[in-house]
Amino acid sequence: MTKATKPRRIVIMGAAGRDFHNFNVVYRDDPTSEVVAFTAAQIPGIADRRYPVSLAGPRYRDGIPIRDERDLAEICTTEAIDEVVFAYSDVEHTHVMHMASIALAAGADFALLGPRRTMLQARVPVIAISAVRTGAGKSQVTRWLSRCLKERGLRVVAVRHPMPYGALERQAVQRFERAMDLDAANCTVEERGEYEPHLANGTPVFAGADYARIIDAAEREADVILWDGGNNDFPFVRPDLHVVLVDPLRPGHETTHHPGEAVLRMADVVVVAKSNSASAAAVRQVTETAQAMAPKAEIVRGASIITLDAPDMVRGRSVIVIDDGPTLTHGGMGYGAGYLAAIEAGASEIVDPRESAVGHIAAAFDQYPHLGMALPALGYSQSQIDDLRATVNGSRADVVVSGTPSDIARLIAIDKPVVRARYEFAEVDAPRLDQLLADILQERGAMYR
Repeated sequence: MTKATKPRRIVIMGAAGRDFHNFNVVYRDDPTSEVVAFTAAQIPGIADRRYPVSLAGPRYRDGIPIRDERDLAEICTTEAIDEVVFAYSDVEHTHVMHMASIALAAGADFALLGPRRTMLQARVPVIAISAVRTGAGKSQVTRWLSRCLKERGLRVVAVRHPMPYGALERQAVQRFERAMDLDAANCTVEERGEYEPHLANGTPVFAGADYARIIDAAEREADVILWDGGNNDFPFVRPDLHVVLVDPLRPGHETTHHPGEAVLRMADVVVVAKSNSASAAAVRQVTETAQAMAPKAEIVRGASIITLDAPDMVRGRSVIVIDDGPTLTHGGMGYGAGYLAAIEAGASEIVDPRESAVGHIAAAFDQYPHLGMALPALGYSQSQIDDLRATVNGSRADVVVSGTPSDIARLIAIDKPVVRARYEFAEVDAPRLDQLLADILQERGAMYR
């Protein structure tokens, strides 16, 4: 760069995840660019912060402001932005182009950064689990693969797609092994929902905001890293094997959302998840789409086996259902495992949570009109947790069925019995995922005993 050349002024659009990763890997040390701001969407309460100087680096002595996405047009104009980089996931293709139109109208370029520029390289084999939509069952498959690898004597850790919604300085590199680690880190309900099942499975979890350091720490104690993706994003680290889930409960979504379609096209193995809960026509539809989009990928069918801890407590009683928050909200599902388990157990009534919804919970039902008979487990802040508790305790239900992976009763003082619905991945038929795992990793020279 010559003296006369000014750095390109950049805004990164995100949701406290890929946006930070793209900055760290591509822009942080690039003298030809200056990131003026991040914008925030999807997750409440993550705007109006700053990306701290401890993560932003010496070129950004005051850190970088994080603005609300609604201010994008104003930022582009007032800050003379040269380029807007879109860096979050699980949104419709049309949404991406609407954001592009705002940038273009302000005179800026619009960009998407791909895997080649943003994937890190680990020193140990990596198996990545991604999906075409959030809520497809990635973590179930990740836990199942973890057990398979451990049975072969391999040390396994899970590296989770980022969820740094708190104090970013303290969340640069996180490692969780026990439930008390989650308490010490003041994890949100969403974080606990992703981390707790891995910890119960005996698998340490790494997460945070600085993935070069996270991968360096993870590979020091692992023979194999499992990348447990978030939303429908592609991995931050280059995989030796890329497993991608399609969801027959949302047929057609394989080609309608970003970057889910790209992720499907990248797959080595496609898992048709939840095939035990979907119609044969829907299973056939997503299978045919996967064959067309990823013709070289192996395709296997899987089931999601749902169990209730105490079905007798549900049978014949009125129930309020709590299901996974992101799956229900921007994931577009009207219900989850908890709802299905309550119906299967013979609940006399599923109580409509909108009757007692207050505060943030009532606002979520207004924002996402597809929601109905399942209550999203929102808990990004204490005020959301308080509203979740008030909504549950204010309902006329006899029993709570919780389909969120976190132990909600441990976090919230609920005045009704809580019955947990649990769900695990199971293979359905040949080809067997475990055998494909062995064959492909052996082919690629990755360690697999």
